Amino acid sequence: MSVFADLVGHLADLLQPLFHASATAFAIVLFTALVRLLVHPLSRAAARGQRARIALQPQIAELRKKHAKNPEKLQKAMLELHTKEKVSPLSGCLPSLCQLPAFFLLYHLFSNRTIGGEANALLTHRLFAAPLGDRFADALGDGGVLGPQGLVYVGLFVIVAGVATFNFRRTKRMMAAGTAGLPAGSDEQLPGMAASMGAVSRFMPFMSFFTLLSVAVVPLAAALYVVTSTTWSAVERVLLYPLPTAGAGAAAGTGTGASSTATAQ
Repeated sequence: MSVFADLVGHLADLLQPLFHASATAFAIVLFTALVRLLVHPLSRAAARGQRARIALQPQIAELRKKHAKNPEKLQKAMLELHTKEKVSPLSGCLPSLCQLPAFFLLYHLFSNRTIGGEANALLTHRLFAAPLGDRFADALGDGGVLGPQGLVYVGLFVIVAGVATFNFRRTKRMMAAGTAGLPAGSDEQLPGMAASMGAVSRFMPFMSFFTLLSVAVVPLAAALYVVTSTTWSAVERVLLYPLPTAGAGAAAGTGTGASSTATAQ
């Protein structure tokens, strides 16, 4: 923990001439960007995996026809196909999983009053008027939503809401392009895991809005990580998952029934 605190402190020292009293807050933003940059190769691999899964859809469609009355054989055949083609259905989860240690380090660093037996000086650092160790509830108790601390959170909520709205609209468009031409109720016709993934995909567009809750309940330092990482993800998805054209989306939906779950990672 003390090593991580020293890293944040060194980054803050580098940014001090630019951001003055808010240098530690912007050091967290820089740290988050560095983490996401390190994880970016996994995100690119996840995008390649998504394209590979889409390419397998014609074969999967044939397997569904062949084993329509035997869900167990269908799941086994689909697993064998993914293994043969070296495509992992869970590859899209890796970027998120690899970020968890960094998030929890920040969470614990700004939740502990002491580090190595000494007072945690980082808790006194601020983003403008808001201490990095405080939460939204603390801001409400010290001036309310329109107080100096509350306005910092209002700014973060506006950013998160904007990114979430962008993600929601884009995910809906990609899901519409990916499922165009499928018969009504087709998700219910898929056995086992396939049906579950269909249900999850309908819920995915709303998940970005849960970031608002995270920002409200975690320490401000961890909230900065969440906001920065969420914004990075939105930009990254635009680059790695381009929207299909109307004609291509309809063709993909008719010919393959491609799943768009991975686009809402």
